[in-house]
Amino acid sequence: MTTDIRFDGDLERVRSWATDLEENTMQQALTSARSAAVSGPIALMPDAHWGMGATVGSVIPTESAIIPAAVGVDIGCGMIAVETNLDAEDLPDNLGPILRGIGKAIPAGFNKHDRAKTAAIRWLAANPLTTDLELKSTSVAKIDQQLGTLGGGNHFVEVSLDERDRVWAVLHSGSRGIGNVLAQQHIAAARSLCSQLERSLDDRDLAYFLDTDPGFNSYIRDMLWAQEYALENREQMMNAVLGVLTETVGKPVRELRRINCHHNYTERETHDDRELWITRKGAIRADVGDMGVIPGSMGTNSYIVSGLGNAESYRSAAHGAGRRYGRKAAKRTFDVATFEAAMGGRTWQKSKAEELLDESPMAYKNIGEVMKNQADLVTIEHELHAVVNYKGTS
Repeated sequence: MTTDIRFDGDLERVRSWATDLEENTMQQALTSARSAAVSGPIALMPDAHWGMGATVGSVIPTESAIIPAAVGVDIGCGMIAVETNLDAEDLPDNLGPILRGIGKAIPAGFNKHDRAKTAAIRWLAANPLTTDLELKSTSVAKIDQQLGTLGGGNHFVEVSLDERDRVWAVLHSGSRGIGNVLAQQHIAAARSLCSQLERSLDDRDLAYFLDTDPGFNSYIRDMLWAQEYALENREQMMNAVLGVLTETVGKPVRELRRINCHHNYTERETHDDRELWITRKGAIRADVGDMGVIPGSMGTNSYIVSGLGNAESYRSAAHGAGRRYGRKAAKRTFDVATFEAAMGGRTWQKSKAEELLDESPMAYKNIGEVMKNQADLVTIEHELHAVVNYKGTS
């Protein structure tokens, strides 16, 4: 259920689905709602938490403006899931070879392919980056080598079982280094422009371009390209995961369906007969019939959902569990033994537990509560339990 957080009159408000909401997160959302660039109430998802500029887990409508930092630095970050023809009994008793196979097939952390894969070269030939920005040669060189790689942080690959014991492959990643470079330069340009034109900002990370500014179309073009890059990045990695499964299970792996959705992005949509840019920073589109993937933490379940088209949320839903502790705070607060206990029943990089401590399940909000709070936004189609988890580590 949604509640309205109001201030300075009825027109400025936040619609919130969150019952577990920190004070700094609420204040940040209210600050975003005051922005002259915002064209209506902000929708706050049940996994909302503090972010740079705009709140992670927020849906922000703008009409003739765009806020680059609201999209964020991992443009097009999102989820992909594939339902296979395999059942639990088709998996080997020892899942270690699957974990190691994924690690060999998909570079993670800051890594890249030694040489660009054929699929990456072909995609980039058909979808070249044509930007107004001046990019360093090192950034350009990584564009093809990082296409088909995972990254780090909360990015992951999982092999999971649903309530029927059907095998799914699930993956979380975005636009890698090039998305970050494009975002950072456009965010800096928006800050500079707002300062130069003396546009009032409560937070400099809410700097924006109007559609009459030269930087507006430049950002939109680069952002849309990075979103397509992120989509393709997940596609190529998922193909590699299915290849690993084929090699390890000893039988053909067929793909029954594939769901690939962004949760850090913006696109032009119609809401209440108005053409708006809808920026989802840590949120998925959940129109009627839209299929989505909502992960928990690495030690909790994930969900395959279908959208209900709730107009109050701009037809959106949560993107995951949402962080409760920042990375440094998580490492100070939790210990490896508790982390390992929470990962019981999974095959994972246990030898990297110390490095992965900031990604432990205790650092995240309760995914069960998140799903309960958005029962009017999505319908749960399947609940997935991971049996293999692979994370980006150094």
